[in-house]
Amino acid sequence: VQLVESGGGLVQAGGSLRLSCAASISTFKINAMGWYRQAPGKQRELVAVITTGGGTTNDADSVKGRVTISRDNAKNTMYLQMNRLKPEATAVYTCNARLTLGPYEYDYWGQGTQVTVSS
Repeated sequence: VQLVESGGGLVQAGGSLRLSCAASISTFKINAMGWYRQAPGKQRELVAVITTGGGTTNDADSVKGRVTISRDNAKNTMYLQMNRLKPEATAVYTCNARLTLGPYEYDYWGQGTQVTVSS
């Protein structure tokens, strides 16, 4: 499974960005997809997850109310809409896909896309 992120860039504080993650297989086959981020000098943290059924979880308190995760299975693509961005959102954002095959789980990762929020 290959995942390709896009949509990162430089934005001023208060602005918005929409990240995309295109999968090389049908996203119907992917049990859960998520966005993670890693800021310089910090550990990677989970931002949000979306399941095949559309259930979502926003795990990062710092983004609650500011991000919306979605997926378009017809386009095999997942999105992360980020609004009212703050400088502390600056990080490399990476998408993840988890496939569950019987008792096994397989994680796949994209290369990441840089998001920089200027103050």
